[in-house]
Amino acid sequence: MSFLAPWLLLLGGAVIVPLLIHLLRRRIGLRVDFPAARYLARAEQEHSRTMRMRNLLLMILRVLAVLLIAAAAARPVARLGGGGHAPTALAIVVDNSMSSGVVEGTGPLIERFKRMARELLADASAEDRLWLITADGLVRGGSAATLREEVERMRALAGAGDPRAAVAAAVAAVEGSGMPARQVVLLTDGQRSAWREAARSRASVPVLAYAPSFAAPVNRAVTSAEPRPARWTPRGAVAIGILGLDSATYRMALGERTVARGTVAPNEEATVRAAPAERGWTSGVVEIEPDELSADNLRHFALWIGAPPAARVTPGAGEFVRNAVDVLRSAQRVTDGAGVTIAPADEAQRRPALLMPPVEPVRIGAANRSLERLGIPWRYGPVRRGAAMARGADLPGVQVSYRHQLLPRGIPDGDTLAEVGEEPWIVSGPGYVLIGSPLVPEATSLPVSAPFVPWLTDILTSRLHTEPGRVWHATPGARIARPSGVDALEGATGGRAAISGANIDAPAAPGTYFLVQGTRRVGALVVNAEIEESRLERWSASDLERRIASGGARVVTDSAQWARLAFQGASRRSLVVPLLLVAVLILGLESLAASGRAARRA
Repeated sequence: MSFLAPWLLLLGGAVIVPLLIHLLRRRIGLRVDFPAARYLARAEQEHSRTMRMRNLLLMILRVLAVLLIAAAAARPVARLGGGGHAPTALAIVVDNSMSSGVVEGTGPLIERFKRMARELLADASAEDRLWLITADGLVRGGSAATLREEVERMRALAGAGDPRAAVAAAVAAVEGSGMPARQVVLLTDGQRSAWREAARSRASVPVLAYAPSFAAPVNRAVTSAEPRPARWTPRGAVAIGILGLDSATYRMALGERTVARGTVAPNEEATVRAAPAERGWTSGVVEIEPDELSADNLRHFALWIGAPPAARVTPGAGEFVRNAVDVLRSAQRVTDGAGVTIAPADEAQRRPALLMPPVEPVRIGAANRSLERLGIPWRYGPVRRGAAMARGADLPGVQVSYRHQLLPRGIPDGDTLAEVGEEPWIVSGPGYVLIGSPLVPEATSLPVSAPFVPWLTDILTSRLHTEPGRVWHATPGARIARPSGVDALEGATGGRAAISGANIDAPAAPGTYFLVQGTRRVGALVVNAEIEESRLERWSASDLERRIASGGARVVTDSAQWARLAFQGASRRSLVVPLLLVAVLILGLESLAASGRAARRA
């Protein structure tokens, strides 16, 4: 038997009250015999022993009543019913996040979790209701045999998962079972990154958790493999970073071909420059030597490789635009030619084009007629004045003081790249990027800011080049917005899966998946695990208990103890009601005894 609120046992100290009453009621005095009352002596001697026994019984009943009430206040629970276990609603939660694949001892930690889950299911009876819930949120219910098959198919995830949400789902499942015996059992490595915060609310269902007591092994992981820029024309670099205590040897590959090898120190960044022969959308990988957790020893990336775009700047675009294009030309990021036009809208003759309003307001009408002729579904509207900050992921700290409102015509097929206030400021679509301000310092700080040249590079290569597209990044199983116009996802083996709807669920397996429109690739979706999942530091048992949302959370570090307590904890019954009933019965007996004594006195 155990107590859920043992400190309330201190109420048992109240037993001193009936003891004091009993002692104070005793009369000690001098005995004097009166002749007229001597005939009562014999009767008094006959009843004195009975009176003492009745008073002692009253004291014992009152002490027992106080002790029972104090014990009930401490909320005792105990296992009842002999050697088996009562019919139980039991949910088994397995934290099969990527970190559970770490090799400890004779094999991966996930294999130990699977063995413990199988052994627990072997102890289940036909009257139990059972669930198996994993860190990816999948809830499976059924018989013990069915769940044993599910355990056999279980594998470590390629990403973090959410064990806290899995425990919450398990608590909801057993609470809705309607069974009096309810229990959630958890198998987890106690990873700090997965159990960051202490529980804010406590469920009534007890949770019994197993977590290893030993420290996690030292882990090495590839934490970054970032192409710079994302589109090579055709040269570029890849920034590589690792997690670990010492240096690691890496290999970088594009497609099936190794293009670089080297060594990188932890907490430092290695830059690998290359000018590969591949062209078009290409997948790449950075890999280090294997260790105890192999799932994070490689990281995927994707990039586009091709000839630099040709660009032509018209006189009306301004000197800042011309200077930026000269910088890109000297770095061989762009070439001279009529590929992309950079001009005020009234000077543009063809697409693709980077367009801006003319500096002179009287030419806005001509600019709008040019937009109509080019088939661009936007028009320049009224002038907006007043300093405001632009909001765009690639434009930090850019201020706008003069702009034209961008008015859509119909429903434009494209993206809003930056906003000012609640209105679009830079928009893009097939073969065009439209800016609401002239690229001069009097209208916006963009042409004199540090992000201008990188931003212009991205616009020319990613938005206006002959092969458009970009790279999206996601964790395994994450949901992202479906890129405009994409109708299929191409895997590493070349197979294509049609996609529809407003969102895409990223594949569960890490890798590079190409986005397809019609018959051509228009971008890539790169799936990698969360970097935090590579940090294997663990909580102690007491710290982990505070992070499990259960009033009866208990963490053990011995697998045999966990198996022994699993159904025992579930079949424990509350003794509050039985103790209160016995206390009421005792108080009733005390009342009868006390009233009988009073009647005899009368």
